[in-house]
Amino acid sequence: MKKFVLSLALLSLGLHAEAQGGGIDAAMLSRLQQQTAQAPTNRILRNALASNAINDLALTADNPALADTHFSHSVPSVGVTDQKSSGRCWLFTGLNVMRSKAIQRFGLDGLMLSQSYVFFYDQLEKSNLFLQTVIDKANEPFESQFNQWLFQHPLSDGGQFTGIQDLVQKYGIVPATVMPESFNANNTSRLSSLLQLKLREYGLELRKLVASGAKADKVQARKEEMLATVYRILAVTLGTPPQRFTYTARKQNGDVLSSKEYTPLSFYEAFVGKDLQNDYVMLMNDPSRPFHKTYRVEMDRHVYDGHDWTYINLPMEEIEAIAIASIKDSTMIYMSCDVGKQYNSKTGILSLDNYDYGTLFSTTFPMDKADRIRTYASASSHAMTMMAVDLDAQGQPLKWKVENSWGPSSGVQGHLIMTRDWLREYLFRLVPEKKYVPAATLRLLQQEPEVLPAWDPLFAIEEK
Repeated sequence: MKKFVLSLALLSLGLHAEAQGGGIDAAMLSRLQQQTAQAPTNRILRNALASNAINDLALTADNPALADTHFSHSVPSVGVTDQKSSGRCWLFTGLNVMRSKAIQRFGLDGLMLSQSYVFFYDQLEKSNLFLQTVIDKANEPFESQFNQWLFQHPLSDGGQFTGIQDLVQKYGIVPATVMPESFNANNTSRLSSLLQLKLREYGLELRKLVASGAKADKVQARKEEMLATVYRILAVTLGTPPQRFTYTARKQNGDVLSSKEYTPLSFYEAFVGKDLQNDYVMLMNDPSRPFHKTYRVEMDRHVYDGHDWTYINLPMEEIEAIAIASIKDSTMIYMSCDVGKQYNSKTGILSLDNYDYGTLFSTTFPMDKADRIRTYASASSHAMTMMAVDLDAQGQPLKWKVENSWGPSSGVQGHLIMTRDWLREYLFRLVPEKKYVPAATLRLLQQEPEVLPAWDPLFAIEEK
């Protein structure tokens, strides 16, 4: 008992010593209380905020961005999708870009592609990516920064365009009628958490197996057994991906365009046919790093033998010009942004003038985009399909519109409208076709990219 009391006393002394000179003492607390009490509006604000959300009181009533929904250039929307309670925005966006071109190209009466089909292979490939990387790094200390990051992020349902590129060109696509959505495709949290738990267990086992001196073929055989379990879990929750199917494509007037048997890859070739690896270029606006440079993010991919996210960092003015060229040519674009910032969910408008938090709390929030990136305050969180721009008389953008994947009742009939100033602050990624990008910009891809670590502050996955 005496030892216990002594330990508590020493602990108290230690804590007291650590707090010297930097803690909140009684005098400081008194000064803080006095400053707050002196503000005459604090009591009124306290009463209002006791029963109202911060956004309700910070809402700017006279925001001019709410009045104008006209767009000078627009790609026709082909039907709003709904990712429901899943983080598959990257997948919906990528497939929406593909189906838009297919519908325009063939004059189809519509085309919905199966998100579940691609998602099945996404989760299988991410599981293999994790397990094989565990094997590759098994001789490094478990406490290394890379291994700690790896086990913190074994798998998720989020992602980016690299996943679209590698998965679709490896496995193809199928119509939604062939492999429709299921409850667990629409509600992925439990499936993801169970797969993460299983993969972490398997990861520890593989490290022990390598440490025991097991031969490489034995390690690979055990990994394949693990993947068989993952495959079974995916099959019973999402369904088994079809290998062959029959599909009838119809034109807008109802005439049959074609009716035949396809494999997922032959269907992709027939209705999309693009070389996703070579026809697209990934652009980023990251003012915390030098522009006109190429970067590669380590492990920012979905497939072990696939491609890391490799991009050109450009100023917003150049990204805007590329996006305008694409939309003028009736081509939708994969984009991603920090969608939660200054978003009014009731109107579907993203504007820097939506909420006045500074006046509400008698302060300012002055950090610019570069500082928000450096301090983990902002990063790409959601992918959507850019489809419209409103240009002024000088050809400069006033606002943008995107086709979202939160269902037709969200935003402006399933779309979001972004002011020019908002987009410049919160857009991060744009993936246009190369034909809309200046040759001088494309030549930057010849650079040896600077490699960024997987835990870089900007590279949170797109999952909302």
